[in-house]
Amino acid sequence: MQKKIASSVFEFASIIITSIIAVSLIFGLGIRLTTVEGKSMVPTLSDGDKLITISKSSEYEFLDIVVVVEPNEELFEPIIKRVIATEGQWVDVRYDEGKVYVGDTKDTMKPLDEPYTAEPPTKRPYDDMNVYPVQVPEGQYFCMGDNRNHSTDSRSSKVGFVQEGYILGKAICRLFPAGDYNIYE
Repeated sequence: MQKKIASSVFEFASIIITSIIAVSLIFGLGIRLTTVEGKSMVPTLSDGDKLITISKSSEYEFLDIVVVVEPNEELFEPIIKRVIATEGQWVDVRYDEGKVYVGDTKDTMKPLDEPYTAEPPTKRPYDDMNVYPVQVPEGQYFCMGDNRNHSTDSRSSKVGFVQEGYILGKAICRLFPAGDYNIYE
C-alpha cells in the first residue's frame, strides 16, 4: 500500500514538475496567446481570433503581423497591425489613388500589391501623423491595419511610428478558429 501511495505521489510530482518546466520554456521562448480585438485587421484577422505570437528581440520585416503594446492616452490595449515599412524606408499614402507606396529612397517608391487589404485607404480626419512622403526613423516601423479605413495605425498621431521596443512579438499563426491557421496567405 505504501508503495502505491509513494508511486502515486511521485507520478503526481513528476506531472507538476514537467508542466512547470514546459510552461517556463514556452514563456521563456516568448510564445504567447493573443486575442484579436476589433475589426482593424479584417479580412486577414477577425474580432475574437486567437493568435500564437512569438517574441523577437531583433528586427521585424515587411508584412509581419505584430502585436504593439506602446503606451498611449487613447489606446489602452495591445493592437495588432501589419509592418508596411521598416527603418530608413520611405512611405507615401496616396489617398487620391487609394495606394500605399514604399521604397528605400524617395525615388524608388513603388505601389504595394496588397491583396490582404479590405479596401483602398481613404483620408480620414484622424490620419494626421504625416505629410507624405515620410521616412521611417531608425528603430521604428510604419504599421497599418489591413482594414485601412477602420484602423487607427501609423497614419494617426494616436499611434504614429512604432518603436521596436514596444512590439511584443510577431503573430505566427491563428489558433482559433480551428482549421484556418495560416495568416500569411
